[in-house]
Amino acid sequence: QWVYNILEKKAEADRIVHENPDPRNGFVLVPDFKWNQNQLDDLYLIALVHRREVKSLRDLTAEHLPLLRNILQEGKEAVAKRFGVPASQLRIYLHYQPSYYHLHVHFTALGYDAPGSSVERAHLLADVIDNLAMDSTYYQKRALTFALRADELLFKKFQEVGRV
Repeated sequence: QWVYNILEKKAEADRIVHENPDPRNGFVLVPDFKWNQNQLDDLYLIALVHRREVKSLRDLTAEHLPLLRNILQEGKEAVAKRFGVPASQLRIYLHYQPSYYHLHVHFTALGYDAPGSSVERAHLLADVIDNLAMDSTYYQKRALTFALRADELLFKKFQEVGRV
């Protein structure tokens, strides 16, 4: 619900760094709660898409390329304008599995070892765009490896069905 409160400007409207209001290809860029905004070494922002039916990387097809390209381009420009951090100093990625199922993209400082920014969980947005441009159903077909903590519910579900 907190994602929808941000998108509907019922919460955190004053924290919005950038917004593209287009209902299909737009998003809101806000600082992540993990970042106190006092220094740029651990810069961390989240782009939340306006579209509610797109839950994760698995839902993406070539139809979403305009949305993803908007996030990449406008997000980089907004971070450079607002914080003075060039695109070359950003890591821009999606998680799989995500921590919540509403498509969102992480923008972090390149030098910051943010939780979930490692290869087992993070998929660079530029790579996602390239993969979808080559094959519209890439993420419906591709096996995606991901790490889970032993205390996560999804891990317990895999245990129950003998997949771990």
